[in-house]
Amino acid sequence: MTITLFGAVGTMISFFTISLGAISIFSRMNIGTLDVGDFLAIGAIFSATDSVCTLQVLNQDETPLLYSLVFGEGVVNDATSVVLFNALQNFDLNQIDVAVVLKFLGNFCYLFLSSTFLGVFAGLLSAYIIKKLYIGRHSTDREVALMMLMAYLSYMLAELLDLSGILTVFFCGIVMSHYTWHNVTESSRVTTKHAFATLSFIAETSLFLYVGMDALDIEKWEFASDSPGKSICISSILLGLVLVGRAAFVFPLSFLSNLTKKTPLEKITWRQQIVIWWAGLMRGAVSIALAYNKFTRSGHTQLHGNAIMITSTITVVLFSTMVFGMMTKPLIQFLLPASSNTVASEPSSPKSLHSPLLTSMQGSDLENATASIVRPSSLRMLLSKPTHTVHYYWRKFDDALMRPVFGGRGFVPFSPGSPTEHSGR
Repeated sequence: MTITLFGAVGTMISFFTISLGAISIFSRMNIGTLDVGDFLAIGAIFSATDSVCTLQVLNQDETPLLYSLVFGEGVVNDATSVVLFNALQNFDLNQIDVAVVLKFLGNFCYLFLSSTFLGVFAGLLSAYIIKKLYIGRHSTDREVALMMLMAYLSYMLAELLDLSGILTVFFCGIVMSHYTWHNVTESSRVTTKHAFATLSFIAETSLFLYVGMDALDIEKWEFASDSPGKSICISSILLGLVLVGRAAFVFPLSFLSNLTKKTPLEKITWRQQIVIWWAGLMRGAVSIALAYNKFTRSGHTQLHGNAIMITSTITVVLFSTMVFGMMTKPLIQFLLPASSNTVASEPSSPKSLHSPLLTSMQGSDLENATASIVRPSSLRMLLSKPTHTVHYYWRKFDDALMRPVFGGRGFVPFSPGSPTEHSGR
């Protein structure tokens, strides 16, 4: 619920804050032929956060609650921003009334729910195919290929149906990690884990290279060069709106979330709220992509106002990524000094995941070795002990109906060996 509050409700609050600020300030600055729809699009563009920098210096095992909130909110935030942006493109917002607002909210809910359903459907379909299709069993190449192609299929279907591809892939990944991944052999699990991690790293590096190279494109800067002071002013205003829009929901929603928590360990402390607020100040590839989608055609623009918004977006992305990103690690060390291992040079990779997969022991020896592995007691304990009633009933439903059809290991401690290697599964 806290992640949903931050990722969905918080993004809407940030959107309205930035949009209202843009309408009230930019409309008086004579920066070009920008209308209300453009200002609302600016709110959606700069509501998309990039929390990669903070995730790189947070340790999942030392601060599980904080890591889960930052990661979960970052993903849901990107999806919500994209869906919000797509919903805005379908309306003439020059004349806003109650009917237009209701229609917009209905379209937003349709895109959100449809993308979610499509992602879940694609994930379940991949689990069922890999579990039942004999040709893919015990073949690492075929299993890995099927998992990748089914994940890509969910994205392509979403784009074909004019839905949110990022939201569809997100929920498809959740379902595949719970069912599909456990239906393949051990070698396929390890291969898939490292293959997706490698592709993710390459894609992220390519995006940052593209943003850096695009910042050197002279054409856009020439259109905005007649007023460099105005461009700097607009970029500064956008950064200020990002700071205010972020604070407008992090601290109030954290207060509301803490009211529903029973124990102090479940509550978000003041220091953690500052880290969450700071984690969402960076802007990245999603903001760049949405800005190009709105203010250019084929990557180029001949309009003065659009050129200023493109260059200002690039400036905000580069400044927030470099300056705020470099300040993230010292800030977390200062705010969370009690957890000396909170800051890490790279994300933790628990040995308990790899050791059973790569071992050659069998039977009871393997069980004893697995039992001797020290497991973090914070985050992964949630896999075996549900914390809320809804978790308890979901796990009963999952064990009784879902797992017999779609496979997976459910909410039980890790047991080595592929389900396809055991008879009766």
